[in-house]
Amino acid sequence: MNEKTYKTMGGAGALNIAFGVIAIVAGISMGVLLIISGGKLLSGRKNIII
Repeated sequence: MNEKTYKTMGGAGALNIAFGVIAIVAGISMGVLLIISGGKLLSGRKNIII
């Protein structure tokens, strides 16, 4: 009975690690894309003094 519990816990832990890695990669890639698009917006504007 205990062995089944440990296998279930191990599977859940592995799944959490996998989702964590996916979330980190997605966050970094989205951040890079946002920085690139913001740079394009800033480089495209004229000399406007706010």
